Amino acid sequence: MPRLTDARKELRRTQIAEAAVRCFSRNGLERTSIADITAESGLSVGSIYAHYRNKAELVRAAAREMLSRRAETIGEYAAADVPPGPDELLSRLTAAIGPAEARVAVQTWNEATTDPAVRDIIVDATERMRAMLHDCVTAWLVRVEHREPDPARELAAPIAHRVMALYQAELLYTALRTTDEETAS
Repeated sequence: MPRLTDARKELRRTQIAEAAVRCFSRNGLERTSIADITAESGLSVGSIYAHYRNKAELVRAAAREMLSRRAETIGEYAAADVPPGPDELLSRLTAAIGPAEARVAVQTWNEATTDPAVRDIIVDATERMRAMLHDCVTAWLVRVEHREPDPARELAAPIAHRVMALYQAELLYTALRTTDEETAS
């Protein structure tokens, strides 16, 4: 059997993680089995286990992937010639929240209360996201509002904190919406 290249392995891992997120969204973390993920991904059980040792590792990978995507987006906003202001930043972030991703995020936060490895991922990713929001708001204050960099960094801290809190509240709200509400919007 031919060996998978690193790029192909990463694509396969992503395929499995995305299938897991869909299952977690539908069934919940506890009620999703490896068999569910196998069926959703179209891969064999052996293929799943070749990339992830167990479901817990898959939960960690899915959490890492979702948080990484959001952090990447914020980094792009901060690097823009004209970074968005706090209201626009929050609007863009909340517009990108999908119901399935929101449900899995909230379930993962729950898992973080009992699984130290998931907790570490969530805490690290949340701190990175907050730091990137801080950088984005600072960039906006300097480039758009024409503030001096040092005072802008200081002023940006509480603004970024509020943007993060409102984003998390919207994530929770989106996760709690019913399927009927999703199709009506």
